[in-house]
Amino acid sequence: MDFAQAELLSLGGHVPDGLAEPITAHTARLRGTDHSPPRCAALTGTVGQRVSCGIYEWRPSPCGEFEVGSDACIRARQRQGLRPHPPATDH
Repeated sequence: MDFAQAELLSLGGHVPDGLAEPITAHTARLRGTDHSPPRCAALTGTVGQRVSCGIYEWRPSPCGEFEVGSDACIRARQRQGLRPHPPATDH
């Protein structure tokens, strides 16, 4: 997912510059997200078992909009050969 370069630490944002690469004069992308298969440089753990974001507090805005169970989440899991998450339960 692309995000505004203004979100980079060097430009007053919170995303560490070393984890991003410029795409245009105004946009950037987290390293690894355009590889095949994609794997964000900030992702830690093993896909299909347990993963987490290594820069969760500083992640770019599109990552904050990505929710478990969303259409984007389902598509990402399908690309990895994983089933969708079960529905959340309220307790």
